[in-house]
Amino acid sequence: MLRRFRIIPLALAAAMLVPGAAWAKLRVAASINDLASIASSVGGPDVEVFSIAKPNADVHRIEVLPSYMVKVSKAQLYLKVGLGLDQWADGIIDGSRNTSIKVVDCSEGVPVLEKPTKVDASMGDVHPFGNPHYWLDPRNGGRVAQTVAEAFARTDPAHAQGYHDRAEAFAKETEEAWKRGQQGIEKIDNKTMITYHASWSYFANAFDFKVLGTAEPVPGIPPTAKHLADLVGIVKSRRVPVFL
Repeated sequence: MLRRFRIIPLALAAAMLVPGAAWAKLRVAASINDLASIASSVGGPDVEVFSIAKPNADVHRIEVLPSYMVKVSKAQLYLKVGLGLDQWADGIIDGSRNTSIKVVDCSEGVPVLEKPTKVDASMGDVHPFGNPHYWLDPRNGGRVAQTVAEAFARTDPAHAQGYHDRAEAFAKETEEAWKRGQQGIEKIDNKTMITYHASWSYFANAFDFKVLGTAEPVPGIPPTAKHLADLVGIVKSRRVPVFL
């Protein structure tokens, strides 16, 4: 009688013999595309990363959808911007009913700008913990990469060295990007700008620009005709070359 044997691939057989062996990539959710991109660079081939907010979305206001909850229910880590920017993420995480998911605040270790001394209704949609748009300073991208690597290593110790190595390489790249930016900006005489929302403070700080005004009189409040006229006056008198 001919006996049939099931052939098991060597890698699978080895995994079967190792208690707690990893069977799948680390699955990571991120609030915004920028964090997802950094996480993908740090994780390399050992992670699967997806972003909740689309690149063209207003990251202050993301609708909490059941489809987001379903995706997050299968994730092991959730990367939050922090500093009060993505509070909507809490509704998604809670709705996912994923009690084992680990939430990572990616603002940890970032030098925070514009922390208000007081907060009241007259200030509009101000962030009480400071300006949360820290990723617009390339050097902070390196800091986020280190935070992400630590979280990955704790969750997936088998690939910890790879996470740390890629995070270190990413941090060096962001430092070099900042240096190249500094060299290019040295050629610009008028380092002034107008922005729509108060979201470019970290960029301005990194490259010695001065933000002379914002289209929003206060965060989240549409401009009045008088406010726009005042901005036009600033642009003309200071010859502001950039509106972001």
